[in-house]
Amino acid sequence: MSLPPEQDKAGAIALPAEVPGSGALDRLVETARTYAAQAASENTLKAYAKDWAHFARWCRMTGADPLPPSPELIGLYMADLAAPAGPSPALSVSSIERRLSGLSWNYTQRGFSLDRRDRHISSVLAGIRRKHARPPVQKEAILPEDILAMVATLPHDLRGLRDRAILLLGYAGGLRRSEIVCLDVHKDDTPDSGGWIEIVEKGALLVLNAKTGWREVEVGRGSSEQSCPVHALEQWLHFARIDFGPVFVRTSRDGKRALEARLNDRHVARLVKKTVMDAGIRGELPERERLALFSGHSLRAGLASSAEVDERYVQKQLGHASAEMTRRYQRRRDRFRVNLTKAAGL
Repeated sequence: MSLPPEQDKAGAIALPAEVPGSGALDRLVETARTYAAQAASENTLKAYAKDWAHFARWCRMTGADPLPPSPELIGLYMADLAAPAGPSPALSVSSIERRLSGLSWNYTQRGFSLDRRDRHISSVLAGIRRKHARPPVQKEAILPEDILAMVATLPHDLRGLRDRAILLLGYAGGLRRSEIVCLDVHKDDTPDSGGWIEIVEKGALLVLNAKTGWREVEVGRGSSEQSCPVHALEQWLHFARIDFGPVFVRTSRDGKRALEARLNDRHVARLVKKTVMDAGIRGELPERERLALFSGHSLRAGLASSAEVDERYVQKQLGHASAEMTRRYQRRRDRFRVNLTKAAGL
C-alpha cells in the first residue's frame, strides 16, 4: 500500500484543506514543522524510522497493509519478533517494547491512533514478557582506578587533550555520551546545541537539555591536575583555541589542529572501548568479551558505583527521576547499609 504524499513523511505538518495558503501561513507551517522535528532526539527519530521501515517490509512480505493500524496485525508482528520462523534472531522484550513505541509514534504522525491496550496487543505483549523476560544486560562500570589508567594511555597532543577531557568530564558528570558532545561554550552558540558550560573557581557548571528536560550538572575540581576534569577541559579549550561553538570538535588528521565540526556521540563509545583495551582493564578476558563489556554508558555507571556520597546526590547528578533508576546503575553498593530487620526490633 503506497502512502498518500501528506502521510509519506512522518511528522508532516500542513494547513487545513479548507484554509487558503499565504506567505505568512506558509512561513508558520515551516516553523511548526521545525518544532515538530525537535519533539524527540535525533537518535530516537532515527530509531522510529527504522521501526516503521521494518514493519512496512514485514507487511509487504505477509501481504498485509500497514495502514490503517490493526491491533490484530500488530499482535502477530510482535509474536513474529519474539519467535521468528525464519533465520532472523528473536528480539528481546525491551526491543519489542521499543519497536511497539516506534510504531505508535509513527501512526500518530500519520494521523492515526494505535490502541496499545487492545487485547490483541496487550495480551500478546504480556505473554512475551512472562515467557521471555530476562534481567537487563548491564555494561561494566568504569571504576576510579580504571579511568585513571585509561586517561594515562592517551597521547599529549591536541587529540589526547580532547579525549582526556571527554573521559574525565563524562565520568565526573555522569553524562550520557550525547550530553558530552552536545555542549557549546556559551548559550545559543549553535542551532544544534544541547547545553553549555560555565567554568568558575570551584569547578564547571553544565546546563544540559537532556532526554529528561533541562538540568544543571556541577562538576567540581579534582584533587590533582592529572585527574581533574575541569583542568582537562580548560587545557583542551586553551590549546584548541576554542572560545565559541561546540566544545568537543574533530581534529586534523595529524591531531594538531582543532576543526569546526562537532564530534559524533559514537566517538565517545569508541574512545571508551579503545582506552579500556589499551589500559588492560579486565585483561583476563578475551578481547571480544572485553569490548562487549564496556560502552559510553560505563562512564555513568562508574560514577554511580564509585561516588561514596548520599544516594540522592548521585540521583541528581545523573538526572534520574527515581532512586530505583539510580540503583540500576550502581554495580557495587552496600545493599544492607540500612538493616530494616534490626530497625524493626528483630
